[in-house]
Amino acid sequence: MIGACHCESCALAGAQGKTSGKPAIVAIVGPPNSGKSTLFNRLTGLRQKVANYPGVTVEHRVGKTRVARGHEVTLVDLPGIYSLTPCSEDERIAHDVLTGRMPGMPRPDAVIVVLDANLLSRHLTVAAPVLALGLPAMVVLNMADELRERGGHVDVEALAEHLGAPVVLASAARGEGLEPVLAFLDGEIRTGAPRLDRALLNDIPRCRLWAQHLGARTWKPPSPPVWTQRLDRIFLHPVAGPLIFLAVVVAVFQTIFLGARPLMDAVQALINASGEWVGRRVPGEALRSLAVDGVWAGAGSVVVFLPQILLLFLFIGILEDSGYLARAALIADRTMARVGLQGKSFIPLISAYACAVPAILATRTIESRRDRIATILIAPLMTCSARLPVYTLLIAAFIPERPLLGPLLGTRAAALLGLYVLGFLAAIATAGLLKSAILKSERTPFVLELPPYRRPTLRSLGLRLFDRTKIFLTRVGTIILAVSLILWALANLPLEDGSRPPIERSYAGRLGHAVEPVIRPLGFNWKIGVGLITSLAAREVIVSTLGTIYGIEGDAASGSLQESVRKDLTPAAAFALLVFFAFALQCISTIAVVRRETGSWKWPALQFFYMGTLAYTGAWLTYRLASMWGA
Repeated sequence: MIGACHCESCALAGAQGKTSGKPAIVAIVGPPNSGKSTLFNRLTGLRQKVANYPGVTVEHRVGKTRVARGHEVTLVDLPGIYSLTPCSEDERIAHDVLTGRMPGMPRPDAVIVVLDANLLSRHLTVAAPVLALGLPAMVVLNMADELRERGGHVDVEALAEHLGAPVVLASAARGEGLEPVLAFLDGEIRTGAPRLDRALLNDIPRCRLWAQHLGARTWKPPSPPVWTQRLDRIFLHPVAGPLIFLAVVVAVFQTIFLGARPLMDAVQALINASGEWVGRRVPGEALRSLAVDGVWAGAGSVVVFLPQILLLFLFIGILEDSGYLARAALIADRTMARVGLQGKSFIPLISAYACAVPAILATRTIESRRDRIATILIAPLMTCSARLPVYTLLIAAFIPERPLLGPLLGTRAAALLGLYVLGFLAAIATAGLLKSAILKSERTPFVLELPPYRRPTLRSLGLRLFDRTKIFLTRVGTIILAVSLILWALANLPLEDGSRPPIERSYAGRLGHAVEPVIRPLGFNWKIGVGLITSLAAREVIVSTLGTIYGIEGDAASGSLQESVRKDLTPAAAFALLVFFAFALQCISTIAVVRRETGSWKWPALQFFYMGTLAYTGAWLTYRLASMWGA
């Protein structure tokens, strides 16, 4: 259902884009948890990418959709905001994009405002300042299916009359009611500038009163979600809530090890078979070594861990889309308060389990600069997915699988969970130290809107996993492949009597032996030294480095990479290496983003130094203690 706009009409974005020869740009904006990104995914499908705004490190998603007339419209998914008043980095970015102040990015031709139809009175406070900007606009009242099922109602015609913009009830998750949105993008629904008072842009109290008044006149609130209330009594219980969260985490890690194993074995078999096939068909010993030892042994040794990484993101997606992750943030707020942080820091820290780079970008929702810097400094201590191949390789090689809690928890899953907990505890302890010293500040109130529990859709989860697969394979095909090829060249030079030298005397061997005196107290040999250096490009590169070295040595031919590592390292050294990677900042990308986000080299330098010191000290203590216990 769509409300008509009675203002003087003008051509919308689709027609403007068509006449100018360039795709029209339409911004999608709305509060967090309004389904804004779900609508963006529904409209763009796989035709989307993540990019950076010019001159800043804040990521945004851009996608294209083809409308009925055959031309394309560019959609920009803006950060979720509660206001256009630039108090946080998210709000500043949205404000600058919508007002045309973002360097290098033209002002959008139109805007789609996405609101939760079940929270209309609150969410209208976002619509008012956006519509007051005067851009051609459409208001999408999302999750209309829930509104209908819970007995709510919206007078769409009256709301459109008051807003001066067309209003449509839709469900992005189910794909319902989107025809008017496509018609709007195609220019078939013509609209002029909404007639809202521009004073609403900056007058927050007045905007709230306006939203409440308009909501009361046009909206019948739905009945409270019964199941949400019942589940919250359990999940937010001060005792049961944390215990349930812990049980969920344990189940995730046990599934990562057990559930991914058949898929990992299948991927490994495919890599081995394809490597042998390529080896038989590539002429010449040098080219054969490059293809098999450089490419397949290097990049392939990392690709095998893709099933585990996708399982991790599948669980994170389910927890986030179901609404449970917001409850976890509320539970974590009690812990964060003890170290001077707030629950808003929890969301970036959770996203750091995927990658520290987007986690650091996610801190822009934190209003306090000191809290934001403190969260940035501790985010890399959370165990990102790049560490997962390293952890899995060493745990599977040195820790036998035995049940601890029957089928619920095994020794390998417990070890992996312990490493995640170790990183989290280090992050919390570091935050407490920072907030009590150089970043001391007053605690700000934590306000979080809890969405109702929802069933995650296969489409949303599928797009998430597709994105992660694309990012992972792109990383394998660029950074990891490049490092593997460079390492292969270093391991094959300089030539001795026209042939490849023993790897110990190669350039790679010399590099490893040069750093060996520094890392020998940790139980590491020169091969690990080479891996530590190459892993600065990306943490998981150490796995491809070892795969390349063992492949050139011929060790990998006698068994898997796990068996090669098991023969080359003592258990004490392996445990020390796990601790080292739990703490070390082995990621140039993270260092660069911290530099750009903080505007200074001071903070990334401090971060690299303290994490490196923590990693070396922790690995040294682990090696000594494990050696004393006969490991």
